[in-house]
Amino acid sequence: MKFTVLTLGCKTNQAESIRIERALCEAGHKITDISDKPDICIINTCSVTAKADQQSRQLINKYLKNNIRVIVTGCYSELNYEKLKCLKPTIDIIRNKDKTDILSILKIEGTGSKRLYYHMRHRPAVKIQDGCDNACSYCVIPMTRGRSRSMSPDEIIAEISHYESLNYKEIVLTGIHLGAYGADLMTRLSLARILKLILDKTKDMRIRLSSIEVKEIDDELLEVLSERRICKHLHIPLQSGDDKILRYMNRTYKAKDYRKKINNILYLFNDIALGTDIMVGFPGEKEPEFKNTKQLIKEIPFTYLHVFAFSPRPGTKADKLPEQIDEETKSLRSLSLRTIGDAKKREFILKNIGKVKHVIVEGKTCQGLIGTSDDYIKVLLSENDRLKEGMLVNIKLDGYNNGIAIGLPIF
Repeated sequence: MKFTVLTLGCKTNQAESIRIERALCEAGHKITDISDKPDICIINTCSVTAKADQQSRQLINKYLKNNIRVIVTGCYSELNYEKLKCLKPTIDIIRNKDKTDILSILKIEGTGSKRLYYHMRHRPAVKIQDGCDNACSYCVIPMTRGRSRSMSPDEIIAEISHYESLNYKEIVLTGIHLGAYGADLMTRLSLARILKLILDKTKDMRIRLSSIEVKEIDDELLEVLSERRICKHLHIPLQSGDDKILRYMNRTYKAKDYRKKINNILYLFNDIALGTDIMVGFPGEKEPEFKNTKQLIKEIPFTYLHVFAFSPRPGTKADKLPEQIDEETKSLRSLSLRTIGDAKKREFILKNIGKVKHVIVEGKTCQGLIGTSDDYIKVLLSENDRLKEGMLVNIKLDGYNNGIAIGLPIF
């Protein structure tokens, strides 16, 4: 059987799609591109914004028309289960909690022969946690994912060891609420301690963390970050730089707390890459509140920004708040912050020109090969017979072009 998996949304979704692909391949089935007319198309949906909802609907409708067996999973189908069942009776819907057991639920038989699974991404995501116990007023994810749950250490080590045996050079640890890892386990662990265990049980792979909340970056985690194999890169959502808006969002910190933690991180690691998420146009965000956010972003040496406009999600507290912001204002504020983000990315790359970075070669573009450094700089390389996808190579940063560094390999 030929199959394809289409994924929208977060790195946790990506990690789950990888597990689905691997399970099908190891049952003897063949992964293929959607253009190769697969027998089944699995769509792993997202519902974090109204745009994600729309993209999910579009994919479902498109492939239902192509005479392909369509299987839908993910947060959009979780929130719209009954509606989809009614409107699209020909599709199979797999609940989020059942994603990893997709073969038995759909009664997909193995072929008796096992295919070795190589993921197309050279930095695969590994899910170590799911669900969220927080209650951010704008977020539907607790409704679609449930309470925080941690993967067992043995399961995590087995998956990472599998990738190491296939000569992958980096894995990205991900979860819906990554910093909550271990709190629900019988033998309580923490993110720092599972990192230490991974370092102890594996050899050479470098390890990157996906998004982590500012209050969950403690001294123990910062100590582990000093290890050579841990990428010097943190993505720490801010969402707003105004205390009133943070309170409305039900975020559990103030702007000064965030700034203090960032200063502590920079004191220990002055060359670390720092990314963040910013939401503009939250209800009640008038011009003074937006200016507070803008000023804080200017002051902190972020490497890059992910800027989102507030999108009312049905069933959340923020959906019913007064003082909703118009779409034009959201658009203008998004553009303003993205302009700042572009300048900060350029500044960070230029600061690193002349330095040698460890870069994983990830793929080809029309301009050459593209890779990612330890500190999350995208690097463009001229094609070279000695450079192969998946390699971890020493690259000297030699220039800058439109948000990307130009690199020269050092052999």
